[in-house]
Amino acid sequence: MTTEVSKTLIPVEEIERNFREIEPALSDTEARLEAQRCLYCYDAPCTQACPTHIDVPAFIKKIASGNVMGSARVIFNANPIGASCARVCPVEALCVGACVENTLMHQPIMIGRLQRYATDHAMREGAPQLFKPNPHNGKSVGIIGSGPAGLSCAAFLARLGYQITIYEQKEKAGGLDTYGMAEYKMAQIDSLTEVSWIERMGVEIKCNTKVGTDVTLEELETRHEAIFLAVGLGATSRLHIPGEDLPGVYEALDFIDQVKTRQWENVPIATSVAVIGAGNTSVDAVTQAKRLGAEHVIMVYRRSQKEMPAYHYEYELAKSDAVEFQWQTAPVAIIPNADNSGIAALRCVRTQLAPAAGKSKRAEYQPVPGSEFEIPVQMVIKALGQQKRVSFLETIPGINLDPAGRVKVTPESMQTSNPKYFAGGDCVNGGREAVDAAQHGKIAARGIHFVMTGERIQLAGLDDFKFPIPLTGF
Repeated sequence: MTTEVSKTLIPVEEIERNFREIEPALSDTEARLEAQRCLYCYDAPCTQACPTHIDVPAFIKKIASGNVMGSARVIFNANPIGASCARVCPVEALCVGACVENTLMHQPIMIGRLQRYATDHAMREGAPQLFKPNPHNGKSVGIIGSGPAGLSCAAFLARLGYQITIYEQKEKAGGLDTYGMAEYKMAQIDSLTEVSWIERMGVEIKCNTKVGTDVTLEELETRHEAIFLAVGLGATSRLHIPGEDLPGVYEALDFIDQVKTRQWENVPIATSVAVIGAGNTSVDAVTQAKRLGAEHVIMVYRRSQKEMPAYHYEYELAKSDAVEFQWQTAPVAIIPNADNSGIAALRCVRTQLAPAAGKSKRAEYQPVPGSEFEIPVQMVIKALGQQKRVSFLETIPGINLDPAGRVKVTPESMQTSNPKYFAGGDCVNGGREAVDAAQHGKIAARGIHFVMTGERIQLAGLDDFKFPIPLTGF
């Protein structure tokens, strides 16, 4: 069979059940009881573990006292995308993992679910706005990209009185939170609700607007006193093997994007699916393929299980969905079917540690001679990580990139080597969590404000304003 299917493999009703939220919202009673378990630690390790340093004990204590809107204010004051982060953050590796109640005798506080409870309440109430922006100060900032970094920077600058315009090349704003998160973690509507929340602060978002095509960099430089680059990453890296361009081969983010439309009859799926890679996006791909009705789903990874980039809890989720794992296995070719209309198999080779692997920071693997074998599949999903947007970034005069293609910035301000441009998120850190991007946006907002006004401001979740070297003005 080919992957050009016109109907789903299982009934739509079953798919809808499979894509229900893994962790549903807490009820009022559940939230109040869970909040009352918190010890409200001084110098709380959960706050330190959060990249945006939300005052976790403060927001939880407000839930316990019934001040849910006040709780949301604490969260959004440190992280404007706190609603989506409550759903997609790897809390087990961050705040929840640092909770002092995380012991053999006790369960850690459900910080992420409490954060969702408070932020959902605020979103539901709509008005009044939690923050009243300052009057317009006559200054304008352009932001390229509407993902977590761009939205965070926009929110803080709007509160400070700047006129903000975000330029987004896609049809909808929100970046990976809108297009790239597994639907059972966060529905697309939740991300778009958060986007509209930030728009109500006076932020203008121009979608279907590609910088360099629909608007030039020169035009942006004329319109705005400063520009923040939040362009994220680009296409999935290629395999560079025969058959990679066959029908039935998909990029993981394109596959997830189609899932998020919830138009199940149009989502490509096959009985047997192979996903290449072992990061968190790979887990999203294998679990969603399984929940769409694929009978046989295999994750193929050239390294060992212990070197898998995905978080442990993500791996456990994939195992619970009966995904098969092929460790130390590298693809060498995608085999077409008889009429070249699709895929017949994925040809792989076993790998082993290279002789000099012990001397390197990361173990290197090499093919095992004579170990080739084929996995019968009709669909292959590539989840190898994304490429840097080097070709676009190199069009910006004076922007310096590191050898890996990431934008070089001054960490205290996120200012680039071109003083008019600031940058943050994946284009700077190479691809981390949404909450890391949100922190970059906040730091950049403070840096932009300082360069424009000379005023040193304190924002929630940031250390005292200290720059070891003077910032470059315009």
